[in-house]
Amino acid sequence: MKTKVAIIGSGNIGTDLMIKVMRLSEVLEMGAFVGIDPESDGLKRAERLGVPITAGGLDGLLALPGFADIAIVFDATSAGAHQRHSEVLLAHGKRVIDLTPAAIGPYTIPPVNGDANLDARNVNMVTCGGQATIPIVAAVNRVAPVRYGEIVASIASKSAGPGTRANIDEFTETTSDAIVKVGGAERGKAIIVLNPAEPPLIMRDTVYCLCDDADRDEIAASVDAMVAEVRKYVPGYRLKQAVQFEHIGSNRRLHIPEMGGSFTGLKVTVFLEVEGAAHYLPAYAGNLDIMTSAALRTAEKIALRTRERIAA
Repeated sequence: MKTKVAIIGSGNIGTDLMIKVMRLSEVLEMGAFVGIDPESDGLKRAERLGVPITAGGLDGLLALPGFADIAIVFDATSAGAHQRHSEVLLAHGKRVIDLTPAAIGPYTIPPVNGDANLDARNVNMVTCGGQATIPIVAAVNRVAPVRYGEIVASIASKSAGPGTRANIDEFTETTSDAIVKVGGAERGKAIIVLNPAEPPLIMRDTVYCLCDDADRDEIAASVDAMVAEVRKYVPGYRLKQAVQFEHIGSNRRLHIPEMGGSFTGLKVTVFLEVEGAAHYLPAYAGNLDIMTSAALRTAEKIALRTRERIAA
């Protein structure tokens, strides 16, 4: 039997995730799709697909006849709304996967610490930029200690819905924190750019790591291995070009305010591109694809872990 899940949030992220659950998962099945706008495309699409729906938000979900059978709830709303959602759902014994930057539960990046938080009642998927770039910071850090990690995530403006736009501040704060706590950098900084270009541009990410000097071939190999891990669940994730290296000597120290002074050592620059699978939005919306793909992978692992325990 498949594990029943619900999705709260009928916008871009929630709808894309619903389609992934229905098309791709051999472990999960849709038990409910929840929104607050009965005219939203997501709710209408779910209804056409035969998924139980409600436009009553969390209260509507609690009132659905099949609520008791739902084991995992994805929250694809906003950081502000997630606080109440989490409290109520946990009180009802549900497992919660948070796709907002609320960061109530532990940060979870599948190829970095994907198995570490499977017993947590609430797990946080950080942000789209975090899912794309923190694996790279971690890949560099496992070869050479990263003293400072900075990421710039550029996404098409058309792929950023109301929830994403409302959470810009939380995006930068949560991603910066996760660069340190999951990526392993001593300090971190995140920047997001909503690109209004027409036609819309594919998601692109730049990762800068200032680290101790180390074998450059080892760092490049570690990055390549990490990219291969992410591609297992996000096929459109790729390096845009070879990993770039620059030695920063004492004759040209970098002044990094976030580090409290200057830096000498190795600067590693990685350019990424994330093409979406176009399950709901066009392929340029790789930011949605990597977020929902990471959440799906995490939910499947949680469901399988639960089954193993029940069987034991």
